[in-house]
Amino acid sequence: MADANAPLLTSALNPGVARREVFAWSMYDFANSGYTTVVLTAVFNAYFVSVIAQGAAWATFAWTATLAVSYLGVMLLGPIIGAYADANACKKRLLVLTTIGCVAATAGLYFAHAGNIALAVVLVIISNFCYAIGENLTAAFLPELARPEALGKVSGWGWSLGYVGGLVALGLCLWWITHAEKQGIATSAAVPATNLITAAIYLAGALITFTWLKERAVPAPPSEHSAWVRLRHTAAELGRYRDLMAMFVCGSLYQAGVATIITLAAIYAQEVMGFKTKETLMLVLVVNVTACIGAFGFGYLQDAIGKKRALMLTLLVWLAMVGFAWFATTPGLFWVAANLAGIAMGSSQSAGRAMVAYFSPVERSAEFFGLWGVATRFAAICGPLTYGAVSWASGGNHRLAMLITGTFFIAAIVALTRVNEARGREAALSPSA
Repeated sequence: MADANAPLLTSALNPGVARREVFAWSMYDFANSGYTTVVLTAVFNAYFVSVIAQGAAWATFAWTATLAVSYLGVMLLGPIIGAYADANACKKRLLVLTTIGCVAATAGLYFAHAGNIALAVVLVIISNFCYAIGENLTAAFLPELARPEALGKVSGWGWSLGYVGGLVALGLCLWWITHAEKQGIATSAAVPATNLITAAIYLAGALITFTWLKERAVPAPPSEHSAWVRLRHTAAELGRYRDLMAMFVCGSLYQAGVATIITLAAIYAQEVMGFKTKETLMLVLVVNVTACIGAFGFGYLQDAIGKKRALMLTLLVWLAMVGFAWFATTPGLFWVAANLAGIAMGSSQSAGRAMVAYFSPVERSAEFFGLWGVATRFAAICGPLTYGAVSWASGGNHRLAMLITGTFFIAAIVALTRVNEARGREAALSPSA
């Protein structure tokens, strides 16, 4: 960052936090975004439906069910892993392990070809589980790095750099597919190598994180090392964190919609709008640019107008996006919908992470982000499965499934009205009973 911005950057950080450490933390967002962009959103999901499952009527449902199994694992184990990480001050060590798991499983998808459904399903479950646990763990570092009044902008820095990572990964994949086609290689034969590209970028970015990011947490007394004991303690205190619980409900609802869009955007573009693989990749490239802008800009807006107000605004943008996507019959209108999704995607996900950090006691951040992971992964099960079930039951009516997705955002707006930002922060700062 330029020297003129150094005072602004420094004032956003907690004492003793170096700027390069925040950059290293943000680089994990850069590293793992290629996985969500290429594997879950733009390339491999469509490849799974059209090539691996050979376009069967149940293919879209099989893809959503595969993701649901991985998210169920995150829901069951995420809070336990988070509580263990807090008790033993080992967030970074566990982050290294989950990164290795995701990178290895993603690279293994190179070997999943037509008809290899079992192999593809197992590797997607492993890679997505490790990705999601890693996302929880890296988010738990946020309150250690940023001052409370700057959580929004620092979260936005990371999330916006994450979309740059998605752009780099997708751009390289697009270059490879185009190059392969010029060499006479069919697109379906070129797609598997995109998993190797994605895995390499993930590993390269994460190595920067592991080099400079510090573990500041202090291990708890031996009597509090049990993750189960810590979770039971948290369960007994949930009444103190009613605004965080309300945020979990809100997050479950709007993340159901977000997960649906992320998981099925390429399929919707392909099945409804008739986009080809290269057109879909170009669309996602542009959407990553708008998402980067949304995450960065709304981070500052969130700190200026309040986290709740900023999140409410992004949910309204999501509703507008669903309306445009449902109504669109031409590529132009669908491009409008897609870019609205980009703005809302970057801002809503960054805002959610900052709000959870704001409402969480710093010494229990990994545990609380593990619980946030339960909320968001439950959403990631319900949203795409709902979409897949509706499209299946309606004979492939993706427009109807998209319209129903909008109800998640409406419900999230209602849940957000129950969140009191000041009261939630006070609970985070109060000593445990």
